[in-house]
This record gives sequence, structure tokens and C-alpha cells, in this order.
Amino acid sequence: MKILTVDTSSNCSSVSLSDDATLLGECLLGEDRSNSGRLMDSVSGLLKAARLTPDALDCFAVSLGPGSFTGVRVGIATIKGLALATGKPVVGFSSLAMLAMNLPYSSEQVAPMFDARKGEVYGALYRCGALPDAVLPDTVLSPRDFLSRVTHRTIFVGDGAVRYRDLIRDTLGELAIFPPWHANLPRACAGAVIAREAAREGKFTPLAHLNPTYLRASEAEIAKRKRESL
Repeated sequence: MKILTVDTSSNCSSVSLSDDATLLGECLLGEDRSNSGRLMDSVSGLLKAARLTPDALDCFAVSLGPGSFTGVRVGIATIKGLALATGKPVVGFSSLAMLAMNLPYSSEQVAPMFDARKGEVYGALYRCGALPDAVLPDTVLSPRDFLSRVTHRTIFVGDGAVRYRDLIRDTLGELAIFPPWHANLPRACAGAVIAREAAREGKFTPLAHLNPTYLRASEAEIAKRKRESL
């Protein structure tokens, strides 16, 4: 099963091309908020290197968030366009579940964390075997409130874990574990693992339901509500 997977939920965008359990190629675009604009170049480059066309793929996959409001929208719009052009199905998945899958078969639970700005984090708790299993569903909280929900030894991963590392260590002590730096990078190929299993079970996401998972209102929505309340 050939799957093109896209993640633009954070500063580090990525695209992967996989065939069942084989990674055909992956492109990581580093920490640059302009990366979303280079997304189609990455898609085209991977397909060209694999000598494939979009029509040759079995399905597409994309992270739905939470994360960067603009980034998530760009990723979803790109995949919707490819799906409409080819008639292929789509799988949407959580960006936090994808990040947790950087540490499959961990003996400890995993806490993926994205820096949500405004003194908050997008976070969750997962048990990661062959697939992620949510212990605490994706949420947005202050770092302290999120950490108050952690009662067992936990591996913290993601740019939120990097930013609040000192707070995590001071709050949880030996309960907190930090992996090597590379595990903090969201990887589209980790999302492809989730998408492949969903596709094999026929659990595709209808395009009408392929929408961003924001967890909180955007700046534009907040401003609109303020204007309407005046």
C-alpha cells in the first residue's frame, strides 16, 4: 500500500512516501515557518525520486493537528487537492499521536508536547506499542496543569518538552525522562504507520470531515467574537 503522508503541524514540516512497511523517501524541512510554502516541492521531489505519480498511490494521509493553525490548514488543503485530483482516499490523524510514535514499544508512557504559545502547550499521554493508545486525550493546557496529570514515569518529547524542560524536571523529578534530540522532531513516516493501519481497516476520513483539530480558538476567531460582543 503506497501512502503519501504530510505533516505541517509545527515548525518542522515533513513529507514521507511509503509502500507498506518500506520507507521510499522522506523530506524534513527543519525549523522554519516558511516551510509550508515549500510543501508541494517536497511532494513532487519524493514522487519523482520514487518514479511514481499521484495516481499510482493508494491513499494520502495528513496530520490534523493540534499545532500551527496556518500550517495545519496548508497540509490539509494540499492533501484534499491531491485526493480530489486522483480520487484516492485519505486518512487524517493526530499530530500528537504521530509525535508519540517516535518512541514505539516504550516501556514508559509518552507525553508528546507542542509549544502552543500564550503560556500553553498542546499535550497528551500515550502508551505506544505498535500503535499509539491515548491515556490522556489531546488537550491544550498550561504546562503546570498538564504536568499535574502526570503520575507515572513519562518520556517527554516535542518542542514543548524542550521549552519547558526545566519546569518538567523541577516538577516531576525522576518521573520525567527526556529522549535524544532527534526524537523531538515530528516525522511524517511515524504518521504513515498510523495511517497504514487505518487504511488496512478501511477507516478512511471523508473529505468533508477532514478538518483541523485546533483545540482552542484562533486569533481571528477571538477577534471576531470580541467585535460581535461590542
